[in-house]
Amino acid sequence: MTRSDLVEELAARFSQLTHRDAELAVKTVLDAMSDALVRGHRIEIRGFGSFSINRRPPRVGRNPRSGESVMIPEKRVPHFKPGKALREAVDAGTPVVPPESAPK
Repeated sequence: MTRSDLVEELAARFSQLTHRDAELAVKTVLDAMSDALVRGHRIEIRGFGSFSINRRPPRVGRNPRSGESVMIPEKRVPHFKPGKALREAVDAGTPVVPPESAPK
C-alpha cells in the first residue's frame, strides 16, 4: 500500500472527507510520527505496533575495492515492532477489523 492508496482508502471510508482533506490528514499523521522519531520519542499504536529508534554503534568496515579499513560512524535507525494483533492477523491471513466496525 502506498501513501496515495492510504489517502484513497481514507476518502472512501469517510465520505464527509474530500480527497484533499484525506491527503492532509495522512500527511499530518505521517509528519507527526516522523517528527517524534527524529526527536527520539517512541510511538506506540495499540493493536498495530510500535516505532522506536535503534542505535547502531560505530564500527570498522572495509572498502570492497581497495580492502582498506574505513571507520563507519554511529547511526540512529527507525525500527518497527508489530503488535500481537497485527502479527496474528498476518499469520492467519485475515484482515484486521477496526473496532468501530467490528460485529457486536
